[in-house]
Amino acid sequence: MTLTAHRAAIQISLASGDTTLTDEPSRNDALAADDPRRLWSSNYVKEMESLLGKSVCRQLSIFSLPDDFLLSVIVPIYNENGTVSGVVERLKQTGIPMEIIMVDDGSTDGTSEALDDFQSMDGVKICHHADNRGKGAAIQTGIGFATGQIIVIQDADQEYDPNDFRFLLQPLLAGEADVAYGTRYGHCDRQLSPWWHQTVNHGISLLASIGIGLRLSDVETCYKMSTRENFETIADQLRERRFGIEIELTARWVRNGLIFTERPIRYRHRWYDEGKKIGWKDGLSALRCIAKYGVFRR
Repeated sequence: MTLTAHRAAIQISLASGDTTLTDEPSRNDALAADDPRRLWSSNYVKEMESLLGKSVCRQLSIFSLPDDFLLSVIVPIYNENGTVSGVVERLKQTGIPMEIIMVDDGSTDGTSEALDDFQSMDGVKICHHADNRGKGAAIQTGIGFATGQIIVIQDADQEYDPNDFRFLLQPLLAGEADVAYGTRYGHCDRQLSPWWHQTVNHGISLLASIGIGLRLSDVETCYKMSTRENFETIADQLRERRFGIEIELTARWVRNGLIFTERPIRYRHRWYDEGKKIGWKDGLSALRCIAKYGVFRR
């Protein structure tokens, strides 16, 4: 079933008006029917299983979270003054217990000052780089501050929808995979990207698959999710400071024998006049990284 069907199923439950479901099985505090935390409770899952059946719920990624679960969301930020507050809001709206680790990578457009508004917000950690060091460096900083069982990367430009975390979390919590990537391609519930964007991404993913030895449809995806232990194991080995981190992370995890899975995600392509950062030089860098970390296994 599609992501659209999943959202429709959730609306069926919310329309029932039942406000007695609890956030966690061990808690007695009632949540409102429109409280997003309700969607992760055991009672909600039982309700949906009785309504739709267990098989359908599995296909729709409807499941409850462990009592002590915490997701660490690393948000690398560079000159995203216009979108950063919206990203925090969308992350909070998922209802997932999380810590948001915002790494300002030397922004010069007022982003640093905008982040001050989140200093006192519960579950938000803010780190600052004095100069722009790149997405890879920001991710490495974020790993050092993460305390959740699972880590995921979230760009600050609102191209990705954090509601799709549900589909990535499912195989990890079920023990079916060690690493989950969100693929922007190969499914129908997505905005179409410009032909050149999709062609370049497909080409890089194909070459990365050959060089690294793992067939991936979208190696450059932002949504890379795994356990904190798997991130920390390779943290000291990471060398790429910019977008080459996408290839290096993948290669090092493959080399460690981790099991990968891909799940479809939604994606809204951003144009350069809207602040998109990655360019043709990063495409050439990706080829270098494929050779370095894949073919030559550095």
